[in-house]
Amino acid sequence: MPIITVENLHKRYGEKVAVADVSFTVDEGEIFGVVGRNGAGKTTTIECVAGLRTPTSGTVRVAADLKQEVGVQLQDCSLPDKIRVGEALDLYASFYANPARPADLLAEVGLDPKKKFATLSGGQRQRLSIALALVGKPRIAILDELTTGLDPQSRRDTWELIERIKERGVTVLLVTHFMEEVERLCDRVAVISEGRVLAVDTPAGLIARADGSDRVIFRTTGSVEALKSLPEVASVSVVGDQVTVTGNRDVLHAVVAALPAGQIADLRTERTTLDDAFLTLTGL
Repeated sequence: MPIITVENLHKRYGEKVAVADVSFTVDEGEIFGVVGRNGAGKTTTIECVAGLRTPTSGTVRVAADLKQEVGVQLQDCSLPDKIRVGEALDLYASFYANPARPADLLAEVGLDPKKKFATLSGGQRQRLSIALALVGKPRIAILDELTTGLDPQSRRDTWELIERIKERGVTVLLVTHFMEEVERLCDRVAVISEGRVLAVDTPAGLIARADGSDRVIFRTTGSVEALKSLPEVASVSVVGDQVTVTGNRDVLHAVVAALPAGQIADLRTERTTLDDAFLTLTGL
């Protein structure tokens, strides 16, 4: 049974429709991504799941106690400037009957309990925000744009932390606009555009929907007719001395094996990415 079920979710603010029709399920123990461009309705959707907003219509079912078993990290982590990291964890731990040990969480996220919030870098604030979301030992962690604005190393450190959270059996609902983040972390992903779900699939499945073929591009003065009959090849295009061959994931090996090495020059490959799939699905 899914741990989260969203059916025909609709959220309106006056005349503005933030979420028009969103449906998906999240299985226990998976990392489920929600992607879309700014204003697509991602944050409103997960705030309805977290109980922070009331849907105008539709159904949200969460198989967990929202107050005790769901941890939430929103886009902005804002605390009093003078509060120390350890004090913040102790305060949040006091809200739960059986919290995690703050010292253990701070060791896991690599933060000094004596540091004041005002002195934390962007990456440190994000790690603190994640620690605060986990202090109640939740079954579900809802994380919204957790790596926005971080440098590449801080982003990768945060990804490793999320992977460790999953290993503990925590279900993660992750809102992001980084396709690399989705490919690295997510088991499945929902693509939202203008308040509607366009697709729910694995990252690989979304790539397959958007062509999903590899391209081998090279120059040659020899014949490429033999390539057209190869099972790995979908098409062969020749413009002057430049050849573009599309096919499945084995197309590169097939091309190299079929043509003499001396006939191939300036060889390069291109692979359909999740960015390509996102742009294809959203029509951007």
